[in-house]
Amino acid sequence: MSEYQYYEFRTIDRPLTETEIDALGAISTRAEITSTSFTNHYEWGDLKADPLRLLEKYFDAFVYVANWGTRRFCLRLPKAWIDYRKVASMLPSDTVWMRQSGKHVIIGFEVSELEVDDLDDGTGWMRSLVSLRSDLLRGDLRCLYLGWLLCAQIGELHREEREPPVPAGLRQLTAPLQSLIDFLGIEEDLVEAAAAISAPLNTCPGRQELEAWIRNLPESDRTNLLVTAALDPGERWKNELLHQFYRENQPLIPAAADSQQRTVGDLLSAAEAIANDRAQKLAAKRAIELARRKADEEAAHARFLDHLAQHEEETWDQINQLIQKKKPKAYDQAIRLLVDLRDLAVRQRLEPAFRTRIEKMRETHKAKVSFLDRLIEAAL
Repeated sequence: MSEYQYYEFRTIDRPLTETEIDALGAISTRAEITSTSFTNHYEWGDLKADPLRLLEKYFDAFVYVANWGTRRFCLRLPKAWIDYRKVASMLPSDTVWMRQSGKHVIIGFEVSELEVDDLDDGTGWMRSLVSLRSDLLRGDLRCLYLGWLLCAQIGELHREEREPPVPAGLRQLTAPLQSLIDFLGIEEDLVEAAAAISAPLNTCPGRQELEAWIRNLPESDRTNLLVTAALDPGERWKNELLHQFYRENQPLIPAAADSQQRTVGDLLSAAEAIANDRAQKLAAKRAIELARRKADEEAAHARFLDHLAQHEEETWDQINQLIQKKKPKAYDQAIRLLVDLRDLAVRQRLEPAFRTRIEKMRETHKAKVSFLDRLIEAAL
């Protein structure tokens, strides 16, 4: 199998300029470049640039997929909108990290040696993950906590290390958050264990709440908002608006109290218990299903034997006719009928009579070696 690598970059806050598009085109003539994206894949060779440098300079999101099990998802966010110290405490390793870059911070999720689907060409991941950036800018840190769980899962954290504050809404995961779990290979049992103390998610602001808040803004702010919305082709104006709203109102994602923090070992043990419980329930369900199928099969076989009992002599005649054909397929059919007659004799407790007829048949057809061999194979 040849190597396969997929790169996709996306701008969100603004479109690329013509100069920037030309500069990106000089890096790769094969790439598909638009005013908001840069996409390329390689079966041989590689991107002739540092992807993180491209992200820092031009883009807001980056996805990388390689068919040997490496995946990366990175986001660029305005530094002014991020509580750097709080976020950094949730990103403890090389697997999930954050670094500063000018007026921005870069947050990255990386995993290697992941068991991947050979049919995954990487093309759908950006679409399913990119809205996590807007979530972060609104203060929703659930994706960062999931990254911390990944570090715990792969053994990068000591078992006695305590978890960061647990965000609300881990039992109400959005489609992008579920995609992140799938993209990184985070175990569902570990997420379920972590979600046990996660508070319910506050509802997003409705139209009336936003309308009341906007109405109370200074007139200059409202004017600036309208002008920005009309002229800005990206989502920056919307993110700025919601960021300001959440900053001035109750946070959308309140964190759990520090007193509720558990250790890495606590979470791993809880996840193992959940997995064992699920396995036991699945085994019990399969046992019940197996017993049901067996009962159904036995009932069907009993009905078949009832029918056979009414046509027993006809069946013996049919067997003799099949034997007389002296053909392998006819012998096989005769053996199957004899097995049915044996089952009937067992149920009727007439096995001696059945054996007598078999011995007579064996004597009658002693020259038919192939048929006699089949009798032996069928324990007849």
